[in-house]
Parts: sequence; C-alpha cells; structure tokens
Amino acid sequence: MKKRFIALIIAAAIVAGAAAGFGGVYFGGILADKLVSSYSNPQADENDGSPGNIENRPGIDNSGAADIPVASDLPGDDVSKLNVVTDANKNGELTIPEIAALTASSVVEIYTESVVSGGRMGQFITEGAGSGVIVTDGGYIITNNHVIEGASKITVRLDNGQDFEAALIGRDSKTDLAVIKINATGLNPAAFGDSNQLVVGELAVAIGNPLGKLGGTVSEGIISALSRNIEIDGTVMTLLQTTAAVNPGNSGGGLFNRFGELIGVVNAKSSGSDIEGIGFAIPANLARTIIESLMKYGYVPGRIDFGAVLVDVPDQMTARMYRVSATGVYVSRADEGNKLQQGDRIITINGEEVSSIADINELLEKYTAGDVIVIIISRNSDTITIDHLLKQARS
Repeated sequence: MKKRFIALIIAAAIVAGAAAGFGGVYFGGILADKLVSSYSNPQADENDGSPGNIENRPGIDNSGAADIPVASDLPGDDVSKLNVVTDANKNGELTIPEIAALTASSVVEIYTESVVSGGRMGQFITEGAGSGVIVTDGGYIITNNHVIEGASKITVRLDNGQDFEAALIGRDSKTDLAVIKINATGLNPAAFGDSNQLVVGELAVAIGNPLGKLGGTVSEGIISALSRNIEIDGTVMTLLQTTAAVNPGNSGGGLFNRFGELIGVVNAKSSGSDIEGIGFAIPANLARTIIESLMKYGYVPGRIDFGAVLVDVPDQMTARMYRVSATGVYVSRADEGNKLQQGDRIITINGEEVSSIADINELLEKYTAGDVIVIIISRNSDTITIDHLLKQARS
C-alpha cells in the first residue's frame, strides 16, 4: 500500500512538471525525489540504504536550520558534565550481560514527525525512527543528524517507557551528528571511551532501536576495521566498521567496548540481499569534539554554508529522470540573497571543474566562512559567472 502511495506521488510530480516547461519539469523531478526520500516507514530509519549509497538521500542540504523547535531557554549543561573515562574511573573488563546492564538505560528510542508538501495532495505527516545516546544526566542526547533532519517533532522514549518531547540544541550535517535535549534529570549518561585505543578484533556491542519498534536491542560483534572511508552525500567520512548487527532504526545508537564505554555512534549500514555483518559507527573521539561544540554554540564554528541544496546527476539515466540534458551538479534550492537559482548546473568553482557534490565538498575544504568564490554555472543554455559568499553554517 505504501509503495503504491509513493508511486502515485512520483507520477503526480512528473506530470505536474511536464506541464510547466524546463523549470517545472526539473522541479517535478526534484519534488518526486524529495517525496520518496521523505516518505518513511514508521518502523524504519529511512536513511539506511545500500552499498556505495549507504545513506539514501539525494543531495546535501546545509542551507539552514531544521524545522525542529530549537532550544533557547532550556537550562544548559556545561560540557564538563560529559562523562569521559579516565584511568581513575575505568571499569574492569565486563561480560556482555554486564555491558548491557550498565549501558542499556543510556540508549533511547527516537521517533520523529515531519510535514511534507505533496503538491496537489497538500501536506501530510511522515514518521521516522532512530536511536540516541544520553550524554549528560540533565537530558542532553546525541543522535545522527539524518535521524532528526527535517523533523517538526521529536519524541524520545527512555528505556523505562517514559516519553519526552525533545528540542534541538544543534546539528552538524558534515559529521551527521546532532544534539537534542529533553527536560529530565537523573539520567544515566554513557561514558565516553577512547576510540583511538581500539584494535581490530576486539568486542563491540551495539544497542539501539532496530526497525523503529525494538528499542533496547543488544547485539554483539567485533571491530572489523578502524578507518573505513565511506562516502555519504558527497562527503567522505572515516568510520569504524563492526560486525555487530546494525539495522534500520539503529542509527544514532551506541557502540560500546568490553569496558562498557561508548566508542562509537552508529551511523550507517551497508545492506543488501547478500550482505550481512557490515555496520558503521562514528568514532567516539570525533563525536565528543562535535558534541562539545554543539552544546556550547549550537553549531560547529568554521563550517561553511554553501547556501544551496545540491543534487548529483552522475549519468544519463539520472539526467533523464530529472529531465535535464547534461550530467553534473544541479541546484535544487538556493537560499534567498544569493545569485544561484533552482536548475542551475555548476560548472566550475574558482576555475576548477566540478562534476559531483564530492568535488564541491573537497574544494570547499580550502575556504572558510566569509570567503567569496567565483562560480560558473549553466542556466537555460547560457553560461553565467557569479560571485558567491560562503557563510557560517549553523547546522
């Protein structure tokens, strides 16, 4: 039934586009893609995908804050309240049941609601699910950015069954991390271990909410690799690889070592009919650095906001789907105030040719917020040169 509903949405979007010329057709294709990526099974984390495209989202969007209520007047916890393991407070080696008993109450279920515009169908609510890890006893929780991105409502369920509505503290699309907060005290925060001390083959225990309805699920495995370079949305991330069972809904959950320490935040799963035992997690040392910035500023200083949502069109099949004539990187949506427009194809940035979002992300590493870059674009068969200001990203 849900598949049929999605198909009807796609058809409606394409028909609507065909009636409106190039711009309308292009928009129709983008709309259909956005609707499919937004329409999620309430029992699954919508963004876990397949090999080579682990997070099945169509592009990058660092153009602004999410629709989630942003925390502004909640009592703040100092980052010093993060529970970081030292030699003085380190546990001895634990059994898997002991690890579960120690950490299960630190992992939460996350449920989201998003408002999606469906063209002639008007607006409708979609639901998603994921996991999170409590990082302070005062209610700060870390999860993946993709779990809460675009949500208008976030509900957190503790392991005791209590539900709380959460507010956004900050998010970072580059590392796919976000911090949310609930008004609760006396919680059991996870203890951060040192992910730099991990070795291949050691025990790894994942705890999360697989399928969006099996909160508190514990699975065990080993650390398979320490530095896997995985491309997600055009950004290469260096992740831990594990054989601990990771399924849709586990995203944002915890990966723990044999001492019960948090050594990773589950990020993605490579799945397929013939693939098992491949899961990924953001190393805890990196996650802690991002958490501290998000808790202190609400964003990560130095991140660049490109000011547009971009979509990769890597081959002729994709070009036909979007009803465009050339492959490359297209603008799906641009912020007000800059010269980019929907449907623009980016040809060069400061004289360097780009053909993918990954190319653009690599180039942007050379610049900082406040820099002005020169972009050559193709628009309606014309080649145009524009000056483009890079702003400080707030997400």
